[in-house]
Amino acid sequence: MARPKWRVPDVRLAMVGAVFVVAWVGVGFRLVDVQGFHSEDYAARGFDQRVKHEELPAARGTIFDRDGAELAVTVDAVTISADPALVVEPAVVARLLAPKVGTDEEVLEARLSSDSRFAYVARRLDRDTADEVEQLLADLDLDGFYFDTEPRRVYPAGPLAAQVLGFVRDDDGVGLEGIEYQYNDILLGTAGSQIVERDPGGRPIPQGQYLVQPPEHGVSLVTTLDREIQYAAEQALLGAIESTEAVGATAIVLEVKTGEILAMATVPTYDLNDRTGIDGALFRNRAVSDMYEPGSTAKVVTIAAALEEGVVETSTMLTVPAEYEIELEPEPKIYTDVGRRYEEEMTVAEIVSRSSNIGTILIQDMIGNDIHHRYLAAFGLGQLSSGSFPGEATGTLRPAADWCDTTCGPNTAIGYRVDVTPLQMASVFATIANNGVWVEPHIVHEVINPDLTREPYEAVKRPVLSEHTARIMQRLLQGVVESSRGTGRRAAVEGYTVGGKTGTTEKYLQELQGYSEDDRIASFIGLAPVTDPQIVVAVVLDSPNGLNEDGDELHFGGVSAAPVFAEIAEAALHQLGVAPDAR
Repeated sequence: MARPKWRVPDVRLAMVGAVFVVAWVGVGFRLVDVQGFHSEDYAARGFDQRVKHEELPAARGTIFDRDGAELAVTVDAVTISADPALVVEPAVVARLLAPKVGTDEEVLEARLSSDSRFAYVARRLDRDTADEVEQLLADLDLDGFYFDTEPRRVYPAGPLAAQVLGFVRDDDGVGLEGIEYQYNDILLGTAGSQIVERDPGGRPIPQGQYLVQPPEHGVSLVTTLDREIQYAAEQALLGAIESTEAVGATAIVLEVKTGEILAMATVPTYDLNDRTGIDGALFRNRAVSDMYEPGSTAKVVTIAAALEEGVVETSTMLTVPAEYEIELEPEPKIYTDVGRRYEEEMTVAEIVSRSSNIGTILIQDMIGNDIHHRYLAAFGLGQLSSGSFPGEATGTLRPAADWCDTTCGPNTAIGYRVDVTPLQMASVFATIANNGVWVEPHIVHEVINPDLTREPYEAVKRPVLSEHTARIMQRLLQGVVESSRGTGRRAAVEGYTVGGKTGTTEKYLQELQGYSEDDRIASFIGLAPVTDPQIVVAVVLDSPNGLNEDGDELHFGGVSAAPVFAEIAEAALHQLGVAPDAR
């Protein structure tokens, strides 16, 4: 019997079998290697692919008014994201979702059509809107969408105190303006972290989620603002803008004895919750950033210095000419008083009540530049009033040695050649109202730590005038409002004794490097009640124009700013429960 011969197909089959044997041997060795020698390494790699390291934002501190009303608060909002790879018909989905989430349809379609495995649909939606979207997706049986909680900053009062409070950046909650910026480091807190284990569809696995480091929440701030007084101030300024056609206006209400800022209003303003398309110029806090020449309101420093130094008394009689001329080249400088064309004998009290430029210049000449400068500095001019606000200006107060012997002394006496902020001038009057003691104006009443312990703010204090001189000045300022020839009669508040000072200055234009021919800065700053001063109210109007119902020019502080003072002061006195004192 002949031996059978190997056929070619049998050889090929043997070769294939050998290859399979070798392959399975390799697989076996690989399995042994993976499971026996490197199992921990590969398990770690698999875990890393399933987990995501995420930041846990700290809860930003709340900002309150002095009575505990929330002015800025962080709430839980909902962020919707998607895995574009799992989204079917992105164009259709975008058309359905865009109106509900407030996103442009084309933009949303582009996100849902991208090659990425992650895309934002909408961030920081309110809970009701998010619930509607979630229900819509469930009704349509759409996969690939995820809902996460994310903090959102909300301002319950909308535009109230917008320039004071400021706002945060939407993406990371970092303060950009106002108090939110100034105190960002302590409001923000410290973020924590966590690891989230997700399934292949990107959904969190609850059993696999655990904290690595909890966040440390930020502190909360109790401000000195009174929400009701702030609202009254803003409404009064809005009315002034409408009636005078001023381009801007500022008002400040200070509590005399504490230095607490009860209101700080700037108009035009904006809604903190909707800043879309807002001109960045509206973010500016005019009360601390805008500098202007104070005009006649600065006369109180000149007069107070002369009284304190014993140079004059209220009954001192001065011969006040119709004109006061200083020889200059190429032509002399001539000073006049509004509405007065003849030489008169005036007491110091009359010089104040009638806001005599020439009378004040004569008194300044009696004390000299050095003494005058010393008092201007003591009242806080040329330096930060508070340091509590971003963009706060120091103003300009040049050394007395740099004052000229001709125009600088007289000009500074009546509020020119010195630049101030509204807050600085409010502080000057608060010093007089506080019996000569300067108290640092401030916006934070106390800090509330995460453990609920409280740290009150301690304001700096320093004496500037004797109590005797301060009380004399209070009575002189009362004459400005109550005297028949006083320039501040429109500042009167029914039931209360009021004192204050008008101010009208030509507006200096940087672009022209000179004064405007038409525009003025009109102001009134006053205190109430004179018998026991509780508040100071400062009102500054930028470029009021036109005539009032009596035909008086609105660019004068006594005509336009004084009535606004009266409106704000009355609201503040009532809100604080200050008893009427007028007889």
